Amino acid sequence: MPPIVSAVGLTKRFGAVTAVADLSFDLDTGTVTGFLGPNGAGKTTTLRMLLGLAEPTKGHALVFGRRFADLERPGSRIGAMLEAADLHPGRTARDHLRVLALAARLPARRVDEVLGLVDLDDVAGRRVKTFSLGMRQRLGLAAALLGDPELLMLDEPANGLDPEGVRWLREFLRAFAAQGRTVFVSSHILAEVAQTVDRVVIINRGRLLLHAPLSELTDRVSGTVRVQAARLDALEAALRAAGVVAIEREDGTLRVHGLSAERVGEIAARANVTLGQLVTETSSLEKVFLDLTGEGQR
Repeated sequence: MPPIVSAVGLTKRFGAVTAVADLSFDLDTGTVTGFLGPNGAGKTTTLRMLLGLAEPTKGHALVFGRRFADLERPGSRIGAMLEAADLHPGRTARDHLRVLALAARLPARRVDEVLGLVDLDDVAGRRVKTFSLGMRQRLGLAAALLGDPELLMLDEPANGLDPEGVRWLREFLRAFAAQGRTVFVSSHILAEVAQTVDRVVIINRGRLLLHAPLSELTDRVSGTVRVQAARLDALEAALRAAGVVAIEREDGTLRVHGLSAERVGEIAARANVTLGQLVTETSSLEKVFLDLTGEGQR
């Protein structure tokens, strides 16, 4: 069975500018994958190529093992939200969805079903021009859900949502994937992504930096212990005598790898070294992202 989504050597140039360069990754069924990168990294261009809205200069953008243009009734398999603001201001929310359902030859009953799914049923008769940004985002998601898709591809869906709306979106996407469906979501809200996704694809300047499970990413520096002591030389000597070799020294601090804080404390006590600080470090998605993209040094 082919991957749900597959980018193979995907490249897109606009004149002399290379927006995406030799990008390859796969998405599996039943996962939520975060698509991360700084502004201008090539995320939206990649999504557009996967959805057949932009032609790759090189490589292949495949969905369900085929080019988007070769899929039969793709609206029944793929739901996408790239620009929630692309709405007719004079139409009601219900009428907006009715037009889309008619164009995609989808059953009219889906309109009220998806309005209920995104909690817009109470305002279905209001004109879109009266909607807040968060309500427009929900309407864009409702449109993506019309075909009861197996795959959702969303570009910054949490924009404009209040904290309750962000929590609702997180729970919705997790429940969607739990049904054996797949989500590919770009976002710049890294703290929220860390609570939502199983895997991440990180790009910068159009190139792949990392494609890995979220747990692998955030475990990169987990288990590192940062310790301060007045007699730092004595502590380091005691740790090395105990067989610890992965020790870094910086700014009056030792960073000890592969040892628990409790074990470091025991060794210090036996060496009669009083500790000023003993902290187990863990990595956040934000820190890993900034380190990978170099944004943290700007």
